[in-house]
Amino acid sequence: MPRPIPFSEPPYLCGLPSPYYTPSHLRWQKACREFITENLHQHAFDWEREENVPPHVFQRFAEANMLVPTLPAPLPVQWLKRLGVHDILGVVKVEEWDYIHTAIYCDEMSRSGLGGPAASLTAGMAYGIPPIIKFGSNDLQEKFLPDLLLCKKRSCIAITEPGAGSDVANIETTAEKSEDGKEYIVNGTKKWITNGIWAHYTTMAVRTSGPGPSGLSLLVVLLLDYPGVSMRRIKTGGGHTSGTTFIELSDVRVPVENLIGKEGHGMKYIMTNFNHERLTIAIGVTRQSRVALSAAFEYCLQREAFGKVLMDQPVVRNRLAKAGALLETQWAWLEQFVYQMTKLTKEEADTELGGLTALAKAQAGMVVDECARCAVLLFGGNGYTRSGKGEIAERIYREVPAARIPGGSEDVMLDLAVRQLVKNYKSQTKILERPRGSSKL
Repeated sequence: MPRPIPFSEPPYLCGLPSPYYTPSHLRWQKACREFITENLHQHAFDWEREENVPPHVFQRFAEANMLVPTLPAPLPVQWLKRLGVHDILGVVKVEEWDYIHTAIYCDEMSRSGLGGPAASLTAGMAYGIPPIIKFGSNDLQEKFLPDLLLCKKRSCIAITEPGAGSDVANIETTAEKSEDGKEYIVNGTKKWITNGIWAHYTTMAVRTSGPGPSGLSLLVVLLLDYPGVSMRRIKTGGGHTSGTTFIELSDVRVPVENLIGKEGHGMKYIMTNFNHERLTIAIGVTRQSRVALSAAFEYCLQREAFGKVLMDQPVVRNRLAKAGALLETQWAWLEQFVYQMTKLTKEEADTELGGLTALAKAQAGMVVDECARCAVLLFGGNGYTRSGKGEIAERIYREVPAARIPGGSEDVMLDLAVRQLVKNYKSQTKILERPRGSSKL
């Protein structure tokens, strides 16, 4: 087997020992790569140029249960088995699935280097369905989960608005109860909603009472061809195939039974859901960093300038080394992160790792920025061209903002991470404090 280009694969796929990966993980990685390469990556660049992934691709993934891995681990085993889903690709039983399997899936889905084609398939299910699974009533789950988990219907998450992105607490879309109390009447706009244009349903953040986070709730809102709903695609700098959507809602009637959990608890549900979103973004973005840097590495071994190949220039090696150190450090942290996820309950992970998840997502954006910029500069004119040898570097560099803004803008993530760490520290140290007025040590 030929040795891979440096930085092109995680160390565990280069034959180096790792404490994290079991035989189950290694079998899954092999099967996962084979399926995704055949059904997605070999056409990803063509589809991105055409700005559309054909519908049959979603169907192929759905039929193979290859969208189930987008859900947080552990998977909803009882629901899946009830619906006839017992394993993924015949390799991993659903009850054996853990976050390392999820990380492998996210890494492999981004292996083309492009974010759009993979996101066109996964984003809606990954982020729209988990709140229903975790917080929805039995009746709500019975109503929506069979079609959503089997991908007979598509979903999305709708939080961001023209005036409220990372500032979730200031969402303005309203949901007021009808006079008879049987429906919510929803009015407002949502913007930059990934997969929205194809979604039959959305998990939507709405304001059901006064200002601030305590006034927010989550509703399942019908979208496609539903009265009062208007949707149009938005052109973005990168990720052209991901179906970024602007949604307008005018007196949209939603049954009160479509409330997820309790009124006023929406902010809590949203923040819990963000942890999964941010971690999967970080993993996929780190693979994009690999693709960019390894492409530049390979190019520098071949391209000649000033009478010798670029790799013989110390300044070139210096650029590759600095970017490579950032890349491998980020990946090592993410491996540690997902391993910790396999050992903690969901509640423990939300508390202990919530702030660090935001930090990992922010750092992933910084790393891809450095690796993509390094690649563009080393490709030179080819890296500034939308075709040819440097096309991959140009495309990934164009997608850098998609790593640094969605799921929580970078500066907000950095601030959130430290605030959460401070909160946890104060909470734990307070437990150890001596009661006031006590002489006991």
